[in-house]
Amino acid sequence: MSLRAPFMLPALLALALLTACQTAPSTSPALDPAAVLAPPAALQVEGVPPIPRAVVQAFQRYADVAGHGFVDWHPTRREMIVTHRPPGASTTQIWRLRGPGQALEPLTQGRDRVVEASWEPAHGRYIVFQRDTGGDEAAQVYRLDPDTRAETQLTTAGERHGIAGWMPRSGQLIVSSVPLDRTAAGGRRDSVSTRFTAIDPLAPVGSPQAQRVLADLPGPGWFGFKVSPDETHAVVTRYFSPTHSELWRIDLAGPRPGERRRLLPAEGDTGRAAHFVSAWSEDGRSVILVSDRAGEFRELMTLDIASGRLTRFTGHIPWDVDEADANAPGAPIALAMNVDGRQELRLVDRATGAERPVPPVPGGSVTALRFHRGSGQLALVVNSPQGPGQVHVLDLATGRHEPWTTPVVPAGLDLGQVPDQQIVRWSSFDGRTISGVLSLPPARFTGRRPVLMVMHGGPASQSKQGWNGRLNYFLLERGIAILEPNVRGSSGYGKTFLDLDNARLREDSVKDMASAIDWVARQPRLDAGKVVVMGGSYGGYMALAAATRLGDRIAGAYSMVGISNFVTFLENTESYRRELRRSEYGDERDPAMRQFLTDISPLSHTDAVTKPLLVAQGRNDPRVPWTESEQMVRRLQARGAPVWYLLAANEGHGFTKRDNADYALATLVMFLEHSVGR
Repeated sequence: MSLRAPFMLPALLALALLTACQTAPSTSPALDPAAVLAPPAALQVEGVPPIPRAVVQAFQRYADVAGHGFVDWHPTRREMIVTHRPPGASTTQIWRLRGPGQALEPLTQGRDRVVEASWEPAHGRYIVFQRDTGGDEAAQVYRLDPDTRAETQLTTAGERHGIAGWMPRSGQLIVSSVPLDRTAAGGRRDSVSTRFTAIDPLAPVGSPQAQRVLADLPGPGWFGFKVSPDETHAVVTRYFSPTHSELWRIDLAGPRPGERRRLLPAEGDTGRAAHFVSAWSEDGRSVILVSDRAGEFRELMTLDIASGRLTRFTGHIPWDVDEADANAPGAPIALAMNVDGRQELRLVDRATGAERPVPPVPGGSVTALRFHRGSGQLALVVNSPQGPGQVHVLDLATGRHEPWTTPVVPAGLDLGQVPDQQIVRWSSFDGRTISGVLSLPPARFTGRRPVLMVMHGGPASQSKQGWNGRLNYFLLERGIAILEPNVRGSSGYGKTFLDLDNARLREDSVKDMASAIDWVARQPRLDAGKVVVMGGSYGGYMALAAATRLGDRIAGAYSMVGISNFVTFLENTESYRRELRRSEYGDERDPAMRQFLTDISPLSHTDAVTKPLLVAQGRNDPRVPWTESEQMVRRLQARGAPVWYLLAANEGHGFTKRDNADYALATLVMFLEHSVGR
């Protein structure tokens, strides 16, 4: 179970671009037209000089490194579904893996990526998966025959659907659905609801027996719908903000199906805390959850439904539980603990709460984990600075682990030479300690080195230790350092730190970014005069804030799907996200807050932009609408400011298609050379 809410960015599609930045040799003033890289048909390009094809060739082998992600175990056999994008493919798809080291068998294909899927849980007769169109996030759910690859759409267009789980006895699929603004009168909804429906994927689509509504819940933010073993109740999380979410129980049977009762916080409890449901106990008497209600960090707990008694399991560990899986009967609960930005495997006895010894696992950060219900074996995805995601299977009975996948690494590329990362810390403007992940180039690069400062999205997210993707080209070939600050408002450092950038505190995080540049200036290997700030989504806002607030401190900025005006962003983001974003940024309907948000927005300070700016945007983005980038670019163009612009008609919240991403990377190569030189 991932503890990230599905509407948060943390993990944003923008990472597909943020982890893919490269540099290349200088371009010639005069280019043979045949040697110029043509932009993809769906990409609108403005202000970008001609790009030599050699630019792409220079970083191509780094772009072709490919790892794997775990999706789901087969219920009865020792095989799994994984995600992968092989070299030359346009998008990430799902693949069948029948055993360790076996050849991958493609299950889906096409121009739109697929990363969410599940086997039918009883016998593995079919697979269900979800897919959107052009990055619009209006996902539909499909049934897939794993042998013929035949697809059947199970949901109707016009809503955002997602796979929410399975009914444990009847084996019906649970689908979540949220209406979209595009289907509303006038293109805007004042309120939305969230519906959970049980679907028989084998029944004729549209037939009365095909589906029944389990719950119709007011507002957005409902996720983690877990049905009790006897199918009489469900528990679900309602998310309001990173430090405020509730746990609700819903009747599925009896005289009042659909009736709901809040479990946490209990009636009369006025404390704010996060509560994320993980699973039911085997006897159906309690639920396993993760919460920060007892302190600063998210702990593993159990809640006895009848008595309301909470039992804490990991309160002795001063870090967040990032992932939890209790799927295998009789097995311990597996946790990924976020220890200073590195996810470590922990095992907890589900009866006593005691930690169990952890067998040796591959070095790196555990980014996903899942038990196989039949065998009790644990699938892990591990990455490190020296390699992308690799799926391992851990046998707890014997303590042995087995690699199931091997990363694709082009010939001649030695990932073992990628240097380890460092956690660095500095003091910000108010004395608070800020940390970041630093990747330094090899020692053969002498003198002070340029710095790419990568700002994560969210903002309630975190830059973690691990695989840096094609950014490694910068480190190994161009000697450019990578600094990823976790400014206030980042997750992983306690709920107090998480709330330090809310509403009127927003620009304190920008001051933290300035203090990072101060820290760079004190480092003998880094050049504070050659800092380029880049980021996606909220990180894109931070890049625009650097361009407008810190223009005299940076060499350039790159904003990917970034917020340029908080007021227009809140007014135009999809309705199912609007209230959730107001809890972070403030309510633009309040006149005083509206004025404050206008005053701090980058769009209000375009006159201060003096350094080169690169802006990239997906036309179908439902989170940060394309108009956020459009209005920033047009304002800068009107005053003749230096701005390059990429607008993809077939992308959403980041560039996920290979041709668009490659062109954007080549553009970034030119941009960096223009900003900081070689």
